[in-house]
Amino acid sequence: MPASLPDYSRQELRNLVRIQLQSLLEEGDFRGAKAILVPVQSADIAEAIEGLPEAMQAIAFRLLSKTEAIEVYEYLDSTIQQALIEEFKRQEVIDIVDQMSPDDRARLFDELPAKVVSRLLEQLSPEERRATALLLGYEAGTAGRIMTPEYIALKETFTVAQTLERIRSLSPVTETIYYLYVTDTARRLTGILSLRDLVTAQPHQTTGEIMIRDVVFVHTDTDQEEVARLIQRYDFLAVPVVDREQRLVGIITVDDVIDIIEQEATEDIYALAGVQADGDNYFQTNLVTVARRRVVWLLVLLLTNTATGSIIKSQESLLSRLAVLAAFIPLLVGTGGNVGAQSSTVVIRGLHTDEIRTLGAVQIVFREGIAGLILGTMLGTLATLWAYWLQGNLSVAIAVGASLLAISVLASVAGSTLPFIFRSLNLDPALMSAPFITTAVDVLGVLIYFNIARLVLGM
Repeated sequence: MPASLPDYSRQELRNLVRIQLQSLLEEGDFRGAKAILVPVQSADIAEAIEGLPEAMQAIAFRLLSKTEAIEVYEYLDSTIQQALIEEFKRQEVIDIVDQMSPDDRARLFDELPAKVVSRLLEQLSPEERRATALLLGYEAGTAGRIMTPEYIALKETFTVAQTLERIRSLSPVTETIYYLYVTDTARRLTGILSLRDLVTAQPHQTTGEIMIRDVVFVHTDTDQEEVARLIQRYDFLAVPVVDREQRLVGIITVDDVIDIIEQEATEDIYALAGVQADGDNYFQTNLVTVARRRVVWLLVLLLTNTATGSIIKSQESLLSRLAVLAAFIPLLVGTGGNVGAQSSTVVIRGLHTDEIRTLGAVQIVFREGIAGLILGTMLGTLATLWAYWLQGNLSVAIAVGASLLAISVLASVAGSTLPFIFRSLNLDPALMSAPFITTAVDVLGVLIYFNIARLVLGM
């Protein structure tokens, strides 16, 4: 319990700041509103502004000093960043955008209309324009697109004393000083040096003597999810990015990776539910757009599930003789869908985290099939007893239990197989698996149930 207290208290503080800020703005007490923001962290100020009514957001932002505004702007949601751009005078926007980190600026430009981006690029300083154009030139979702070119590069001949002096001069304009990168005359990455190793070395030693030459790095075209896994695996604070000629072009820091993990997790969760995600904040998106994104797979399921209705209709003779069979259809297909969803979820998660790299697809499917058999045995036994208690018909109870066993195995195998199939076809396993598993289990489950019922009942 004590461990959760600081988080709870900080959330309470953020809510208090937002409430007081809104109250002061409503009263027109701008001096008081500005005063309460002075001791507040930039990220918390951004959250407070996001919680204000839309008309007050620009007013609150204008209360910040230029330095504070630049820091707070980077933490704001992209929709609010765009709204502020439209609200501000042109030069105010340029001053803020020009001082942003190149990677944060590139992320903002990805969200803006092309005309606005062109206008802003023209007004940036030449150095910042080149840095931003470099990042925007790489494909979205790659290391090159999310890296920052703000790092400290050294030469092997630098002494410790010279390196410390270089850090002092460059620290205001670099992303991080905890890792220092050593390059040759052609800017090729040759080594890495941690700040810890630097400050514990002797002043006369050179970076070439104390640096680590076996450097872990990524290329500009490396997928951002692979970058996140790499930083997680080695507990890095940052990872260097090189081009095809092994020249150092940027670094990716752990705070950027946290954003990537959140973004990818959100996309996967939406995809598992059959909801299309375009990177926008779902709860700030127009409801018509929300409905349009969600209706796609719902229409697919609506059309494909007509097959289930056709199968049930084809069994009218069986149902007319023993109508009680229809009462257990929802139980069977619902349980099958849940079992399939569980299998697909663990497999998709394993594919994304690379946890199943050492296991082959066949072994994974076999393992899930055995799990389905065990689950089906337990659930089928309970379903048999439940059906017999409800109806008092042993044959119907056995048909329900046996069907649930078969459907559980089918759902487990389908749920673990489909993600591998879709990935081999270069389709998103998360987006494609859930709707297909639901449809397959519904259609095949009903078929299995009626055929087993006919066999057990001798009809």
